[in-house]
Amino acid sequence: MSGTTFKDRLAYDPAKGEWLDQSRRYLMMRPDALMGIFRTLPEPARSQALDALEASIHIQGGDSARAYLAMGGSGAALLTTIAETAPMLGWGRWTFTHSGRTLGLTVTNSPFAAGFGPSPTPVCHAIKGMVRAVSGLVIGAETVVEETQCTATGAHECRFEARAKV
Repeated sequence: MSGTTFKDRLAYDPAKGEWLDQSRRYLMMRPDALMGIFRTLPEPARSQALDALEASIHIQGGDSARAYLAMGGSGAALLTTIAETAPMLGWGRWTFTHSGRTLGLTVTNSPFAAGFGPSPTPVCHAIKGMVRAVSGLVIGAETVVEETQCTATGAHECRFEARAKV
């Protein structure tokens, strides 16, 4: 990758009231305001909305991941860039593991879990969508992602596992 961090690439235009990384616009928002939408929805609307968030992040986050990969570098360099960028976006601390056709991610301090609050099921669908986008690029195949632990359910950290789709 280029060595320029996300924070260095971010440009603020006060006249327009916007933050841009090239053509990609960013928004600063409190996680409890965002996740409160999902928390207040009854089932099955909650699950459907969280799944829609995952799908949207998979598409839009995939655009960012492809742009980072196009800056030059390998799948390993992409994982480093994503892990360095996530905390700058307020998405917690990300640590990837990669072995063959499996990608693991541990997230410390997920804003999505913190913003949602206690839950009987994992709620970090936004991270899950990003992992699906990144893992597909790194593994070179469409992947299936599972959140195996979530701090909203009482775990110490959030964990995700991506495997090549069979």
